[in-house]
Amino acid sequence: MAWVVDTSVVVDLITGDPLFEPASTACLQAHLNDGLVVSPITFVELGPSFGGDDAAADAFLRASHIGTSEYWNPADTLLAHRLWHQFQSRRRQLQIAKRPIADVLIAAFAERFQGIITRNASDFRNILPTLTLVEP
Repeated sequence: MAWVVDTSVVVDLITGDPLFEPASTACLQAHLNDGLVVSPITFVELGPSFGGDDAAADAFLRASHIGTSEYWNPADTLLAHRLWHQFQSRRRQLQIAKRPIADVLIAAFAERFQGIITRNASDFRNILPTLTLVEP
């Protein structure tokens, strides 16, 4: 079963960020044999990095051995619906300003995989505490 690669880690690869890219690359290589995929939401979030050129984004991800062919399914929608409700309830009680709909959607997608590789583990921990998180 594959690992979902979060947008933050893919952006590290795209930008070659000297602080984060080496650790992100090493982490992805360590999990490569299990398989790596991005959620459809991450693919959308990468649009600006590739000037809206979906073929270039797909080619970059494939060259990085990250799959793009996993689709959103109805179970992802149902889980995201419940997670968004739970998050909004907590947000209202705790006065949380951030509204991370993309993170909720990515977490719901990642739930059916081994987990998620992200530099934003605390964001996902607040959304879906049972999700397995790997930080580069």
